[in-house]
Amino acid sequence: MHGLLAVALLGAITHQAASMLWPATRPAGSFSGRFRSVAAPGYANAVVILYLVTALLGAIVYAEYRVSVRIVLEELQMRAANGSFELKEHLAAIGLGMLPAYWWYWRQPATDAAARRARSVLTAILAFVVWWNFLVGHILNNIRGFGS
Repeated sequence: MHGLLAVALLGAITHQAASMLWPATRPAGSFSGRFRSVAAPGYANAVVILYLVTALLGAIVYAEYRVSVRIVLEELQMRAANGSFELKEHLAAIGLGMLPAYWWYWRQPATDAAARRARSVLTAILAFVVWWNFLVGHILNNIRGFGS
């Protein structure tokens, strides 16, 4: 479930970030145009809920990682993989701390440049966090599968 919700979160934040940071300038006829022409505010609540639930499920499987996977990574001297996961933990916490501001700026109409800039920055940072965490989690799962 953690992985499936992470994919849903990845899709939602990527659609929102693309439409916010690279808006479609003409009618959406191409694939990239349709991808970027989504209604970005409609994703905010879904992103917040998916992030919270994914983080909660990640916290549940965290103990298994610490006991089964991290030890193997240390024995194999895979410091980069281990360090990537440590960074993943920190970025996940930063993302959790950013969620209230992210939600606040997306629930308010962006009437001025400062609000649009805040939306863009918060969305870009959150998208980076989600992509980093997804890729690192996926790679570590491939190194030593869950429950192996």
